[in-house]
Amino acid sequence: MGRRALPKIDPSVDFSQHLFELVELPSPWDRTAWFPDGDSRPLEIEIGSGKGLFMLNESGARTDTDFVGLEISRKYCGFAAYKLASAGRTNARMIRGDAIDFIRRWVADASVQAIHIYFPDPWWKERHRRRRVVRDDSLEQIARVLVPGGRLHFWTDVEEYFETGCDIIQASSAFDGPIPDTHSGSSDTTGSGDQFHTHFERRMLVNEHDVFRCKFVRRQAILATSG
Repeated sequence: MGRRALPKIDPSVDFSQHLFELVELPSPWDRTAWFPDGDSRPLEIEIGSGKGLFMLNESGARTDTDFVGLEISRKYCGFAAYKLASAGRTNARMIRGDAIDFIRRWVADASVQAIHIYFPDPWWKERHRRRRVVRDDSLEQIARVLVPGGRLHFWTDVEEYFETGCDIIQASSAFDGPIPDTHSGSSDTTGSGDQFHTHFERRMLVNEHDVFRCKFVRRQAILATSG
């Protein structure tokens, strides 16, 4: 199924304060420059925000939480930022760039309450699977930035990726799970009747495709591994 064209953006909407380029972020990253009360509020990160439905809905439903979404596609990232700006979201920002690179280089230890991975690119070919988001090296960084008890949500429509991803996460010494994850937060805060977390989830379910969901919880202490 091909992706639909994005709706037109209203040129009168300034979304420059909701859209940032990863390569232009200062190091170290000062979270309070975006979220003045950030140090005292939960932070959640979405890896691969697409058109930003999750970011839009969750930031509206949970105004006591700050959200950062990352998307590699320039047009989708810009559209997600535009939607956030149009809705007046002050607790959500979009970054265009590689999410794991952001987590590795800019995010402090034990500073994130939840990380959301919804419908990541499956990278079907065997030689490309090293590019998958759910892999050993990325999980090490995700575990590092999650607070003890923090959540990792993983949803996909690809059963093989779901099973492989769950096996990789289970094999990690940092997480407990998998736990069934039918709903990771809130939905339909826009009054649109939209009960889906992401545009891709809506697309899959409307077309009667399976969606596989689970979550994991960061252990209070990472267990030592032998060898």
